[in-house]
Amino acid sequence: MSVFEITMLVCFGAAWPVSIYKSLKTRAVAGKSLFFLVIVLVGYGAGILHKLIFHYDLVIYLYALNAVMVSIDIVLYLRNRLYHVRKSLAGAGGQTTAQPAAGQPAAGQPSTKEGAAR
Repeated sequence: MSVFEITMLVCFGAAWPVSIYKSLKTRAVAGKSLFFLVIVLVGYGAGILHKLIFHYDLVIYLYALNAVMVSIDIVLYLRNRLYHVRKSLAGAGGQTTAQPAAGQPAAGQPSTKEGAAR
């Protein structure tokens, strides 16, 4: 059991509850990477396997706790991503024509420059 390994796991582990809370409250997926979360989960899995195969000690519980928190964050990411996809589809479902970009006039309407010139 290494004090440095414990410190590393506690420090990384302190960040996950904040990330989980943010995912729950904001439903935002911006700034999150599913690839990154999966890589971190694989790393914790490798740490657990190392502890099981080569050097079992109580630090395995920190690895497991962190892996559970990352798993929760992955599930929340997928839930929030699905929420945004459904929201986009619901918003697009009622539209039959393309909407103009923000600040652009609708088709057939003069722009503000053309309207001011008249």
